[in-house]
Amino acid sequence: MRSIVFHNIKFIDIKTQDINKLIKRNGLFLFPSGPGLSSIETAKSYYKSLQRADYVFFDSGLFVLLLALFKNIRVHKLSGLKYLKLFLNYLKRNKHKSIFCIDANKNLSRSNRLLIKNFGPKKIYNYIAPNYKLKSINDKTLLKKINAVRPNFIITNIGGGTQEVLGLYLKENLKFKTKIICTGAAISFLTGEQAPIGNYMDKLFLGWFVRILYNPKTFLLRYFFAFKFIIVFFKYIKTIKIKT
Repeated sequence: MRSIVFHNIKFIDIKTQDINKLIKRNGLFLFPSGPGLSSIETAKSYYKSLQRADYVFFDSGLFVLLLALFKNIRVHKLSGLKYLKLFLNYLKRNKHKSIFCIDANKNLSRSNRLLIKNFGPKKIYNYIAPNYKLKSINDKTLLKKINAVRPNFIITNIGGGTQEVLGLYLKENLKFKTKIICTGAAISFLTGEQAPIGNYMDKLFLGWFVRILYNPKTFLLRYFFAFKFIIVFFKYIKTIKIKT
């Protein structure tokens, strides 16, 4: 397992067969999208969370392509959706595990709980996230609930850009170490709440295209601005380093 450093963010390049080993480790797991990476110069709290996370993966197909074309660096793309599927299969084989889900609203919380329940975890806890202010996340109620039940896994099922900042807040303030997995909307692809992105489209880096077709009003402009990352990439291209 090697890492690629870009603008002081360490990305993990990992093969599918090695992911199960990583699932067992504690830490903050992040899957930054193209729109997210395009904002690292302006969204300081988001950028800080990427820098301080334990594991940051190549979720952005655009980033993977830019590395291959202009640095001759080929990495394994690992989307939040792919990781979540592997994680759920891991739960099926380890049913004693407990999970704490942080959800965007009650409807999504209900759907997410029903899906995860099918994979047999011993206990599932749910929390509806308030509208966080990114510069000053301070959710003591959430900390108290998580510290009380000490789950094996925490999954943030809220929007990108916010969940990463929340994940770092939890990592730095919880009284115990655990696994904090920020896969955002990925679980909604499986419950049917969002676009049905299959393995084939995910493998071809076309998840963003399916989301636009499914809900153009929400995602067309968002992914249009993701191309700003091309400018960010070339601005910091000299910072790219490979570590083994």
